[in-house]
Formats: sequence, C-alpha cells, structure tokens
Amino acid sequence: MALERIQKIMSEQGLCSRRAAEQIIAEGRVKVNGRVASVGDKMDPDRDVLHVDDERIYIDKEQKLYYLALYKPRGYVTTASDELGRKTVMDLVADIPARLYPVGRLDKDSEGLLLMTNDGTFANAMMHPSGGISKLYRVTVQPRAEESQILKLSSGVVLDDGTKTLPCTINVVVDEPGRTVMEITLREGKNREIRRMCEAVGLEVVRLKRNAEGVVKLGMLQPGKYRELTKQELTGLRAAAAKGRAQTRSAAAAAKAARHRTSGPVKSRTSGPKRRG
Repeated sequence: MALERIQKIMSEQGLCSRRAAEQIIAEGRVKVNGRVASVGDKMDPDRDVLHVDDERIYIDKEQKLYYLALYKPRGYVTTASDELGRKTVMDLVADIPARLYPVGRLDKDSEGLLLMTNDGTFANAMMHPSGGISKLYRVTVQPRAEESQILKLSSGVVLDDGTKTLPCTINVVVDEPGRTVMEITLREGKNREIRRMCEAVGLEVVRLKRNAEGVVKLGMLQPGKYRELTKQELTGLRAAAAKGRAQTRSAAAAAKAARHRTSGPVKSRTSGPKRRG
C-alpha cells in the first residue's frame, strides 16, 4: 500500500485531529517501528508499527465513522483527558465503540452544540480557518449592553492579543436594566472569542450557549445527550466548508492581483537625446 503521512493516519483512526496529531508528533510522542517520528514522516499502514505515547495503535481500515451532535453541559472540558481530573466531553460518549474527539471547542463554563467524530478528514475541514462555517450563540451579558457596544462587537473589535475579530451578526433578544441577551453569529473560531470580544467593550458574559453550527441545530437535545447527524446535515456542513474554502482562495487571488497591479515595474526616467556640441 502507498505510504501515508503519519498525522493523516492518526486522525483517520480517531486519535485526534490532524493538527493535534502534528503537535503530538512534534513533541516526540510518536514512534514508527520503534523510531521517533517527525512531522511530515510517512508510514505504510499495512506493514509499519505505530506507537503513540508508548501505546501500540492497531490500524483499523474498516472502522465505522461516527458524526455526533452533543449537548455539552456547563462544567465539562472539551478535551480527551484532563490532568486536573475534571469531567470531559469524552465521558458523555463513552458508550460509542470508537475513539471520538471534539470538532472545535467550548470552554468549561459554556454549553451547547458540540460536534464529535472519529473522521479526521471531516474534522479538519470543519475546523480549518478557511471553512467559515457559521456558529450561532445565545449570549447573556451584564451590565446592559449599550448600542455603541453592540455596534463595536458587530463591526469587529481588537482582542487582548492584538488581533481583530471579523464582523459578525448580532440580534438583541432581551434588553432590560442590568442585562442584555443577544444572538451572535460568528464565522471564525478564536479561543474564547465571544468572552474576549465582550471583555474588550466592557461587558461580562454570564451565560453562553451554542445553538447551531452551519445547518446543524441543537433543537430539543438535552444537556449531556447526543444524536447522530443526518445525511442532509453532513452534506450541508461539507458544502459550507467547501464554499468557504473557495471564497478564501478567491479573495486571496484577488488580493494578490491587486498587489501586483499596484507594485508593477516602475518605469525609469530617461533623459532626451544628448546634443552634440
């Protein structure tokens, strides 16, 4: 069989996302045939022996792929394991006979829709920055949000690390003294983005719930429960990711063309013909 990149095999086996696999390899935790692997190395899944953290990984070429919508309750962390002994989302899908991992994150104090899978290719497409799959959140802040603060949030704010968020859509659901409830739609996934956005304009998030991701809605799913995604939902997510990648490539090409037009070769000045005296 043809050689494949180790991180691709790890993600396809449900160990982690491809990006996380690259990090694990870079940390020297992966061995192939007893030798420590490097990022970019390849292996033959039919013949070579793979170890991760000294545990042999038996490669299953006929594994069933799972695509789940989970309602992550508050208090759970979005990791495969936790060194502090906190509850993880893996506890909620322990009855699934496969190594699942979360697609993206929700912090410990947030709740709502979290996609989980053992399909590394799917997870990578969903989490790639170029995908731009929309995510809908219901956010309660205090004190009451002023119109100027909402305008700043929707147009993009500079975060504590100096990066600026993309414009987002905000719909005010409840506006009363002491608090505001908003529905915020994002198309990017920075770490703790909404909380940091609100902090940047002087608001505190007291509750944050993700209600939808692309065509997938939380609906009547109860905290701690999960369901399998439908074929229509999977098709919709993949289509949205493909559209996002195409738009990103188109925008990059347009920007490159614009730079080329403005920085084309500069014609040097030449003097007229010299007179013979």
